[in-house]
Amino acid sequence: MPVGAATPGRPALPEWAANATLYEINLRQFSPEGSIKAVESQLTRLKEMGVDVLWLMPIYPISQSRRKGTLGNPYAVSDYRSVNPEFGTLEDFKSLVRRAHTLGLKVILDWEANHTGWDHVWVKEHPDWYTRIKGRMVSPLDDNGEMTNWTDVADLDYENEAMRREMIRSMQFWGEECDIDGFRCDVASWVPDEFWAEVRPALDKIKPVFMLAESEDDPSHFRVCFNANYGWSTHNLMKATAKGKRPATALDSLLEANRKRFPAWYFQMHFTQNHEENSWVGAQQELFGNGSEAFAVLSCTFDGMPLVFNGMEANLSKRLKMYDKDPIYWGNYPKQDFYKTLLTLKHRNRALWNGQAGGPLVKISTGRDEQVYAFYRKKDGDMVTVVVNLSPQPQTIHLTGEGYEGMYTEIFTRQPVELRNATSLVLKPWEYRVYTN
Repeated sequence: MPVGAATPGRPALPEWAANATLYEINLRQFSPEGSIKAVESQLTRLKEMGVDVLWLMPIYPISQSRRKGTLGNPYAVSDYRSVNPEFGTLEDFKSLVRRAHTLGLKVILDWEANHTGWDHVWVKEHPDWYTRIKGRMVSPLDDNGEMTNWTDVADLDYENEAMRREMIRSMQFWGEECDIDGFRCDVASWVPDEFWAEVRPALDKIKPVFMLAESEDDPSHFRVCFNANYGWSTHNLMKATAKGKRPATALDSLLEANRKRFPAWYFQMHFTQNHEENSWVGAQQELFGNGSEAFAVLSCTFDGMPLVFNGMEANLSKRLKMYDKDPIYWGNYPKQDFYKTLLTLKHRNRALWNGQAGGPLVKISTGRDEQVYAFYRKKDGDMVTVVVNLSPQPQTIHLTGEGYEGMYTEIFTRQPVELRNATSLVLKPWEYRVYTN
């Protein structure tokens, strides 16, 4: 049976997603114009960098009522079936998708199913589609039943069958009209699994889609709808390791826990930045300091699908504003070759492919495992061995064990290397080595 084939309780994985990498685009900040056409002009560059899938933050009109900032929150949607005039037109978006497909790129849209803006067309036409407390529509509640500070959006009532049907039809619209390739679904765990179980076959009737859940809370997502979820725990652990608060060995415990928690075909999206972390927590340098590249290497080679956030190839050093204009400064793309090297390896070496299409991560003992993380992955004769110093001190290590021995090329220096049991390596602070056969 093909790795991505659907079985009862397991959504299909589109064939193209087996070795795909994600690139997130904040349309508002991606260019001074903040337009869909400006994104289309960069597609060739992104393709050459090794990007496969473009994830666009919400492209829909933004609610005016209770809006935040000068331009509003992209997740406060006022119409699920239109394009925000700030970004362009529906025809502009169709052109972007056509051009992306011509280049071999895929396009997924951000989707907010949990709530809408306060002047969404449904608020007036179907007020019964919204959650009510004491007779009044409310903003979303958190996992503890407490009111969030998401005051610019109104919570939807998933007990309402008519609303669910219309939500699915709205998602289908983008597949039928624009030929998109899937969705990244915001706060997916706040929407009932029963709904996601209805969504997946409805979308797959149009074309096989890739579905990413912005959640790590619900293992059943992998059985009802989603191909991947967010590696939030891995991201938070990497941040703690960068600050010296957790040892590198904690990654082993987390990996083992995830293998027990999720079904065998699961995989996660790994990242050092996304729009939420960047805007509300910190830019990459703030979070990872001088270890930024080391953790980027880890996220691109670890057991999962890597994400590159727009601007990382330009060494983005600021937090992008969410509700106001704040364009990325691109300069001469100083990190583009760094990411191109990693993403190209992802494509060519089957060991790094996603989920069961790739090889499992096998730990290598270094003698300094609290500071240095080393592992290999192997699949169909392809092999990658990764050694990353996750500390600000130099480390002398000795690789011990079996399974990784052989001749390699280090991908950044392009130097041939033989690795064997008891190989010694001297690593500078935050230094990384990625070896491919």
